[in-house]
Amino acid sequence: MAIRPYVLLSAAVSLDGRLDDTSRDRLVLSNRRDLDRVDHERAAADAILVGATTLRRDDPRLLVASARRRARRIVLGKPEHPLKVTVTGSAELDASYAFWHCGGEKLVFTVDSALARARRALGAFADVVSTGPALHWPRLLDELGRRGVERLLVEGGGTVHTQLLAQDLADELHLVVAPLLVGEAAAPAFLGPAPYPGGPTARMRLLEARPVDDVVLLRYAPKLRS
Repeated sequence: MAIRPYVLLSAAVSLDGRLDDTSRDRLVLSNRRDLDRVDHERAAADAILVGATTLRRDDPRLLVASARRRARRIVLGKPEHPLKVTVTGSAELDASYAFWHCGGEKLVFTVDSALARARRALGAFADVVSTGPALHWPRLLDELGRRGVERLLVEGGGTVHTQLLAQDLADELHLVVAPLLVGEAAAPAFLGPAPYPGGPTARMRLLEARPVDDVVLLRYAPKLRS
């Protein structure tokens, strides 16, 4: 049986826990130094995953920006960019997104009811796999492990982070806190309500707290330990 990848969740939030505001333009929460840190994490990953909502809203390219880091990956026998992964229950993803048309192999996880549609719409750009009647995260991680993914970087959005934490599947959490307040009830939140393992008394283990210019990086080990 393939070993599941190490799952690292990465997010930047406002002081009131929002991933973005409600405007059409992307709210910049991070800063230059922290974006370089994220680029380092991308270069260290075998795959980068975002949910379908993040893909529709931001159309991220999910590439390693640093030429030096890309060259290092090649020296290590890895592709220039990590595998790009998304998950969708509806297959309502536009084939014109930049996500499909720039570097890196692509993989789409969907469900049985949307498999045929996803393959018709996206099969020319990505491998499309169903996890069964519903999105099944353990099966998804097993499949990534079977494909040789040892380290998975998850960059959002809130629904994906919520599901992975609720199912106790995240090995590490990088949360960058920006010194601003969004103050909009409809703005996307980092996490939603869920039956998180251990409930509100289960404390994550703090691995690091580090200022990065005007933001703070908090690194946690979120999994329950026996």
